[in-house]
Amino acid sequence: MRARLRLDGEFRVGDEAIPLAATLSLLDGLDQTGSLQGAAKRLGVSYRSAWGQLARLEASLGRAVVLKTKGHGSALTAFGAELREALAAAFARIEPARAAEEAALGGSLAALLGSAEKRLRVCGSHDPLLLSVVERVSGVEFSVAGSMDALAKLAAGGADAAGFHYGSEGEPPPPLDALFRDPELTVQPLFRREQGLMFAPGNPLGIQGIPDLASRRARFVNRQRGAGTRIWFERLCAEAGVAPDDILGFHTEEFTHQAVAALIASGAADCGMGTRAAADAFGLDFRPLGWEVYFLAARASVPAERLAPLIEAARSAACEAPGYSPPHHSSP
Repeated sequence: MRARLRLDGEFRVGDEAIPLAATLSLLDGLDQTGSLQGAAKRLGVSYRSAWGQLARLEASLGRAVVLKTKGHGSALTAFGAELREALAAAFARIEPARAAEEAALGGSLAALLGSAEKRLRVCGSHDPLLLSVVERVSGVEFSVAGSMDALAKLAAGGADAAGFHYGSEGEPPPPLDALFRDPELTVQPLFRREQGLMFAPGNPLGIQGIPDLASRRARFVNRQRGAGTRIWFERLCAEAGVAPDDILGFHTEEFTHQAVAALIASGAADCGMGTRAAADAFGLDFRPLGWEVYFLAARASVPAERLAPLIEAARSAACEAPGYSPPHHSSP
């Protein structure tokens, strides 16, 4: 049983209603193909339909969105690029909630229709590669939470397994070290992923490391309390001798790497910590800080064969994705 939830909506300019998802798709197509014909093909519509959508958008906004140059195709104007970034940031921030609700709805519908199987309830830190894997593995219900919140849900009996990570590689810090000694749990690595500082193309502030965030008054955007990335970043600050309150925006929180990257891409922030995959997705510059392991902790009572499809699919996917790799070993 698979449910599909789609993000949609509109914004109004006077009496005109402008569809959000369709507008973002059009602007993405224009930006990535450099032509209206290419955008139309990417969207699966006729050139005439795409041209009509663009004409209505520009008429409604009273601003040029695309600059057409003879012999050189089409490019987004500065206004068009900023509009695209604003829409992309909004959708990126909502995406984890959409994915979690989609999985929950699928399970509820299966139960209502009498076709529910015993589903593996997994709560874990947000990761786009893992979410894509979960969509392909049957019998898994996934909800998003920070690493510590996911482990708390596992301990409380609200999940069969929890995804968490810590950085960089090496001995797990307290209290995570106790997980690997708990006889009531099995802990296995799913994949390795690279994390670092993300900033606008060209690194306009010349940020080379953690101390520069404070000295150059960079507008930083952090992850929420309990997130593995937040815990790692705070440790890096301590190692660098930087007081968190000296970093502008340290208490500004987002719930996913994608949301952090989207804010930087939109110009609302200068820097944040996140995965290479998130930086690449939003065209940001990336300065590596290290690799970490994403683990899956499960109740020892959960049969290994129920966990195996998810674990094997995640490790396989990590072999192909930039910024990821399969784990080196099975435990710290």
